[in-house]
Amino acid sequence: MDIKLLFEILVSECIKNNYSDLHLNTLHKPFIRNHYGDLENINRVTINWNLVETPIFTKENIIEIIKEIVWEMGFLKFQDNFELDLSYKFQNSDRFRVNFYADTSWYSIAMRKIPVDIPTIEELWLWDIVKQMCQKSKWLILVTWPTWSWKSTNLAAMIDYINTNFSKHIITIEDPVEFAFDSKKSLVNQREIWNSTLNFPNAIRAALREDPNIIMVWEMRDPETIRSAITLAETGHLVLSTLHTNDTVQAVDRILDVFPAWQQDQIRMQLAMSLTWIISQRLLPRVDKEWRIAAREIMIANDAVRNLIITWKTHHLYSVIEVWQKDWMILMDKYLLVLYNKWIISKDILKSYARDKDQIELLVT
Repeated sequence: MDIKLLFEILVSECIKNNYSDLHLNTLHKPFIRNHYGDLENINRVTINWNLVETPIFTKENIIEIIKEIVWEMGFLKFQDNFELDLSYKFQNSDRFRVNFYADTSWYSIAMRKIPVDIPTIEELWLWDIVKQMCQKSKWLILVTWPTWSWKSTNLAAMIDYINTNFSKHIITIEDPVEFAFDSKKSLVNQREIWNSTLNFPNAIRAALREDPNIIMVWEMRDPETIRSAITLAETGHLVLSTLHTNDTVQAVDRILDVFPAWQQDQIRMQLAMSLTWIISQRLLPRVDKEWRIAAREIMIANDAVRNLIITWKTHHLYSVIEVWQKDWMILMDKYLLVLYNKWIISKDILKSYARDKDQIELLVT
């Protein structure tokens, strides 16, 4: 079988059926992530009007596909590092975020489809408070949760809102570049790690000399990047970024915990004074259609939140979010309960994702 043709057909199937992810692994048939969020095999594809069984990929098949995406130089770079992130545009149409990685079976490819059109804040069901946050001239905005929860999509919607409505200079620092922005009312510069800059800390430091108003940092993944992003927010820039944490409070703890003990007092003060808003979200299966919906937890940095960060009493932040609901804060369990009461998610989903399962059981019973 022509592996390049098969690869093109598999990618086309993902685009046509709006599947979010495609996985190609040595010694396996291809997998897609369906609309319920589950992985399933693609056992057959149509080639020249004939239904053909998909093969189990060999080492040579995966190498051929990798070289088709990145050519020889990119493949050599991947071999040196055993993993590689990049963006890939399929036949001048849809874009994918691609990761090559090595495992015990040899090489694997994970591809995530990036929407062609950037969703609006309204289409993502984000509240109007998000627009107010995007109009600030400084501070730090974080979008958190594990991978595969539309963190990048949320950031893209915010950047596009600013780009459409305000005359600002926006710099994005990404690994890799996902959504492509055309400068509208704002000027947008997109920098990609390895192609446009060596690393996040270098790009963030350089941004101070590039006259930006807004900086989007794709991920705060190490102490140097975190410190640099907080410094940017302190020096009169609006900084948008992501973290891999399970909720808003864990995002605060994660930032503080990456620093040694002798630096944490200073970082707590800096974070408290620069943080404005954290949103944590994850995608859940809906009961009313074959798609998913975002459930969110929102924490806004008021005086009570800042004081608890400075005094390192972050375990009390959940209570603050609960008390200050009138100011657009909400706990994940409350958001889940709203979705359940509107018959959007099932009881099993509600209970499986709730933090306080006993309290949720009492409420639904």
